[in-house]
Amino acid sequence: MDKNVLIQYCDMKEEIKDLRRRITETEKQILRIAEEGTVKDTVSGGMGGIQHFVVEGMPVPELRRKRLLLNKRKAMLIKKENELLELTNQVEQYISSIEKSELRTIFRLYYIDGMTWIQVAHRMNAMHPKRKIAYNEKNLQKRNERFFAENE
Repeated sequence: MDKNVLIQYCDMKEEIKDLRRRITETEKQILRIAEEGTVKDTVSGGMGGIQHFVVEGMPVPELRRKRLLLNKRKAMLIKKENELLELTNQVEQYISSIEKSELRTIFRLYYIDGMTWIQVAHRMNAMHPKRKIAYNEKNLQKRNERFFAENE
C-alpha cells in the first residue's frame, strides 16, 4: 500500500460530494417541474393557419427522464459510498502501520479528516503546546514528502 491509496481516498470523497450535489440539483428540477404542473403552448392550425389553439399538458417524458436520472445517481451514490467504506478501512490500516505516533496523527488529520495543512498545524500545536518548534504548514508538508520519499 502506498500514497496512491491516500490520494484515491481524498479524490473519492470529493467525487461523492459532487454526486450528492448533482442528486440535490436533480431533485430540485423534478420538484420545479411538478410544481409548475401543466405546460401551455399556442399553436396555429385550421383554416389555413388562421385559427390558434392552446395546448396544455404535463411534460411527462421530461419528468420521467429526470426521475430515471435521479434513481441512477442514487444507486451510483450507494455504490461509491460502499467503495469509500472499503477504501477508508485500507487507509486507516495503512496509517496505523506507520511507526511514529506523531506522523499517524498528522496523516489522520490531513487525509482522513480532510483538513488543510494550516488546519493540521493549528490542531497539532493545540495538542502539543509545550513543543519547542511550533508546527507550521511548510514543515508538515516537508514531513509528508520525506515520509513518502523514504517509504517508496
